[in-house]
Amino acid sequence: MSLARTVLLSASRSRWLADQMMRRAFARRAVKRFMPGEDVTDALGAAQTLAAGGIGAVVTQLGENLTSLTEAEAVRDHYLGVFDLIRERRLASQPSVKPTQLGLDLSFEACLSNLETLAAKADADGSLLSIDMEDSSYVDRTLDLFRKLREKHERVGLALQAYLYRTPKDLDALLPLKPIIRLVKGAYAEPPAVAFPKKADVDEAYFALGEKLLGAAAKGGAPPIFGTHDMRLVARLAAKAAQLGVKDGGFEIHMLYGIGSSDQRALVRAGHTVRVLISYGSAWFPWYMRRLAERPANVWFVVKSLLG
Repeated sequence: MSLARTVLLSASRSRWLADQMMRRAFARRAVKRFMPGEDVTDALGAAQTLAAGGIGAVVTQLGENLTSLTEAEAVRDHYLGVFDLIRERRLASQPSVKPTQLGLDLSFEACLSNLETLAAKADADGSLLSIDMEDSSYVDRTLDLFRKLREKHERVGLALQAYLYRTPKDLDALLPLKPIIRLVKGAYAEPPAVAFPKKADVDEAYFALGEKLLGAAAKGGAPPIFGTHDMRLVARLAAKAAQLGVKDGGFEIHMLYGIGSSDQRALVRAGHTVRVLISYGSAWFPWYMRRLAERPANVWFVVKSLLG
């Protein structure tokens, strides 16, 4: 892991630094590169703009590791409202949630109940509820949540992280369910005993997992979702999809708001299905540091934006 990535991920875990930075006007200006605003209406406004260019959206409220089940219920109710707003605006958008936002640290059963309410809403609206994967300590519990949800609900998706050594076995165990999987590289600080420390190894693990997902899709499985800005990987996966007979529209490419906009438009012109992940909320600092850590070169773009 590079020094820059290590420093940024360490910063993401500092409550003191978060308290300091979230009060600073210059930090709020910097985060605007990756987040249109702190309110859901800001996120949906950005989604509306993207929709005009044929790009869909995934929206997520920032904030995790809540301290009470009352807070978790408030998050659940917030997302119920998000589903309604998406339907009213006729947007090609979907919400994505973190289990810790819905009480996983406090009660597995309460978290499952909150997720079931949201999954039922996704079913009723013909939408999709996407479940994020958090750090490695949550993987087993998150997989258990997903399996229990899939017993009653098909419109539920799950993120898997390519940098974890365990992910190939986790994917093999899930494939009989024909799951909707969003494959990401991984953005948390994990020890080398748990995750690949080298980018090149993560990239190859990602491609191998993507190849397996495309193979399943070619046999009638759910279209895979590739969450990456790595255009080399996207090209390799698109070529593999064509080789396997997976047609355009047989997989999706997800990218982050504010990064690679020209690539997003080019992919749409090439006939691919593209969605942009749009985050919002006041608890943006840990998320922001992880975004910078995914590609430390983004720090330079932020500096340039601050300097005008």
